[in-house]
Amino acid sequence: QVQLVESGGGLVQPGGSLRLSCVASGFAFIFYRMNWYRQAPGKERELVATIDITESSTNYADSVKGRFTISRDNAKNTVYLQMNALKPEDTAVYYCNAKRYQYVYWGQGTQVTVSS
Repeated sequence: QVQLVESGGGLVQPGGSLRLSCVASGFAFIFYRMNWYRQAPGKERELVATIDITESSTNYADSVKGRFTISRDNAKNTVYLQMNALKPEDTAVYYCNAKRYQYVYWGQGTQVTVSS
């Protein structure tokens, strides 16, 4: 059974940091590109960050460049999203995503709220 389980979300003040984790099971994690998406209320889901299978290539949405860092530990089947200098506009449900050719898997999401 394929599972992606996110954790690490919560309430944080502007300027604060959070680290999201996503643990994968039920598929060959090492062969999948891993992505973090987010969806704010009333908005479409957007791609935040992506990392390739060798960890040699990462990409970020312009809105998070320089503040967020995606990484993965293939030995632990885990992908991370380190979020620094958080802003109220980062408030959203964050989703872990795995993609390889036509195979696409999603986690259930974790809420991140940035507010004073």
